[in-house]
Amino acid sequence: MAEILVLVDHADGAVRKTTSELLTLARRAGEPSAVFIGAGYEAARETLGRFGATKVYIAESPEFDDYLVAPQAEVLAQVAAASQPAGILLPSSPDGKEIAARLAVKLESGVITDAVDVSADLVATQSAFAGAYAVTGKVTHGTPIITVKPNSATPEPAETTPTEEKLTVSISDAARAARVISREPRQASGRPELSEAAIVVSGGRGTGGDFGPVEALADALGAAVGASRAAVDSGWYPHAHQVGQTGKTVSPQLYIAAGISGAIQHRAGMQTSKTIVAVDKDPEAPIFSMVDFGVVGDLHAVLPQATEEIGKRKG
Repeated sequence: MAEILVLVDHADGAVRKTTSELLTLARRAGEPSAVFIGAGYEAARETLGRFGATKVYIAESPEFDDYLVAPQAEVLAQVAAASQPAGILLPSSPDGKEIAARLAVKLESGVITDAVDVSADLVATQSAFAGAYAVTGKVTHGTPIITVKPNSATPEPAETTPTEEKLTVSISDAARAARVISREPRQASGRPELSEAAIVVSGGRGTGGDFGPVEALADALGAAVGASRAAVDSGWYPHAHQVGQTGKTVSPQLYIAAGISGAIQHRAGMQTSKTIVAVDKDPEAPIFSMVDFGVVGDLHAVLPQATEEIGKRKG
């Protein structure tokens, strides 16, 4: 079978869910080969084997963490030149898309970004106009390079014992031109990562800037906290928590929208959620047209009641 390269998305070896999704999609088209770049491979080995990687190319060096994405693009280009894969899949993160663009130039290949599905013949499906249309596309020149949005596929385990190949790579001086000189860790909230959470509670304009009830409900449910663009633009919540077309795409088991009218920009980022619950004062709010359960009411009254009831049942 044809080899499909998958760039491993990880933090010091802790493999993110996006990688297990990519490996699942790659198995449709051929044999997935993971490309691990950076430090911490020992921590990643078990996860990569569990989700079907038949081979792992390892460029393990702390040095990669000292630079931006250019060295990773060069590593991928060298692996692709040697292995001649049928396709290359990357996460549709800011870094992933920049790596894909640089890689496309190096390989003189076409690139498709923000795919929401990839078929067995590497036809990519994209969501256009805030989810109003689905379009398909296929790279016709060179090696198909496709970045895939998080939560586009359900990770499916397929136990393997991958062969491992340690790489000796050469990185150009140009790729080392931009260097990371300091890092400031994000303050831990104790909540799950937004794009990977099974439950998300989001607040919008209806919060009036008070996300206390939203956060309390999220903590009671063990959920992540999201926000609409209106809330983010008003400075009420950090941009990293924005759900929508210009924010993050989420697809949790349960999505609770509190004080969010349901503009198409927001719906594009959460409409694939399995169960959707909305709380809004406006009975005509567009969000109610897509929910499984809706409550017409003030979130500042409704959410605390829900949080209290959840606490009683957990107790």
